[in-house]
Amino acid sequence: MSSIDRSGTFTLGDRHVKRLGYGAMQLAGPGVFGPPKDHDAAVAVLREAIASGVNHIDTSDFYGPHVTNRLIREALAPYPDDLVIVTKIGALRGEDKSWRPAFSAKELTQAVHDNLRNLGLDVLDVVNLRVMFDVHGPAEGSIEAPLATLAELQRQGLVRHVGLSNVTSTQVAEGRRICEIVCVQNQYNLAHRGDDALIDELARQGIAYVPFFPLGGFSPLQSSLLSDVARRLDATPMQVALAWLLRRAPNILLIPGTSSVAHLRENLAVTALDLPDDVMTELDGVATRPA
Repeated sequence: MSSIDRSGTFTLGDRHVKRLGYGAMQLAGPGVFGPPKDHDAAVAVLREAIASGVNHIDTSDFYGPHVTNRLIREALAPYPDDLVIVTKIGALRGEDKSWRPAFSAKELTQAVHDNLRNLGLDVLDVVNLRVMFDVHGPAEGSIEAPLATLAELQRQGLVRHVGLSNVTSTQVAEGRRICEIVCVQNQYNLAHRGDDALIDELARQGIAYVPFFPLGGFSPLQSSLLSDVARRLDATPMQVALAWLLRRAPNILLIPGTSSVAHLRENLAVTALDLPDDVMTELDGVATRPA
């Protein structure tokens, strides 16, 4: 058994993926815009991930834009049979590096075709509809019209499975009335736990929950308790944060991102870190304690 196999598996659509995957966002340039600082290093990270057993990669054609998908194709095509590539649509990047909603039927259809072309695929495994009513986080509003467009693209055979990103519980319920939802991708980590109830509900329904920014994203997690636990376990604070997520719920799939092979290996090594029950109880207090 490889080390990553110890993370276990969970169903994503009609596939079983390892619970520890890889997020490609950081392969683009600064601010997720433009080409990577080191093209060869970006390719090496992707190949190392696959060589280490990763079979779930998260990406989007608006990373760059178009940068990460083209890197994935260059590094990994022809793709391993067990690899599941999950992408997302619903946003565009402005020339000023802004993130803009792209919710019209025309924009969503174009986004699917862009992802297909740049990844070199005939069909996308999973496409998440990224809801952009508020750039800073989930905000209420009907998702019926854009999701209906994505569901039609699914009926056309361009998309196998549909997921949602940056959504509220109400929007998840609305989405499930329109089409099957196989995953929800929201911000969630040790210190940002607003989706606790949603995660548990999705677990009961057999739906994957994929936390983005599992390590804090652009503002890395900082906690004296987290650092103390890491010292006691001879691990890094980020490894402890990932291990906590793996134990938090069986339907959580992790996609920590990095542009460094060394950091990738550090992230994947988390599967060997066993958090005792008393440590889990300690860590559950991070969200309410001062740093």
